[in-house]
Amino acid sequence: MATITLKGSKVHTNGELPAVGEDAPDFVLVDGDLNDRSLNSFKGKKKLLNIVPSLDTPVCATSTKKFNDAAKAHPDTVFLIISADLPFAQKRFCTAEGTSNVIPLSMMRSREFAREYGVLIEDSALAGIAARAVVVLDENDKVRYTQLVAEIAQEPDYGRALAAL
Repeated sequence: MATITLKGSKVHTNGELPAVGEDAPDFVLVDGDLNDRSLNSFKGKKKLLNIVPSLDTPVCATSTKKFNDAAKAHPDTVFLIISADLPFAQKRFCTAEGTSNVIPLSMMRSREFAREYGVLIEDSALAGIAARAVVVLDENDKVRYTQLVAEIAQEPDYGRALAAL
């Protein structure tokens, strides 16, 4: 269990992020066309997982836009934006914001991804959705970098995440 904060109040996750050097846990998430997507869907590519509570918040929107811009310089990497939002809402956001370089994925069918990655919020008003985190995987799905953002209302460390690619 990890402890983070939401505007200064303690919040707990169900576990810890996967350790650097470990194999990334597989997952099944839902894309904008309601198809299941797994880690294997992106086989052979580097992956940056931008895990956010909801795209309907300013910080999540900002991080998605910043990683969308960064994706242009990393054609060998897929940038996955993972949230509890419905795929319809994710698609609306990405269309409105012009974020076509990222792939939004939803936890709508299961919270197993959040459990396996140790980011499922267990208490507070945000219980049941994911904490803010970034996980970078190499082309063999080995974890190369992780950050669980200590304060949900703050942005991740873009520089360190992108350097891990």
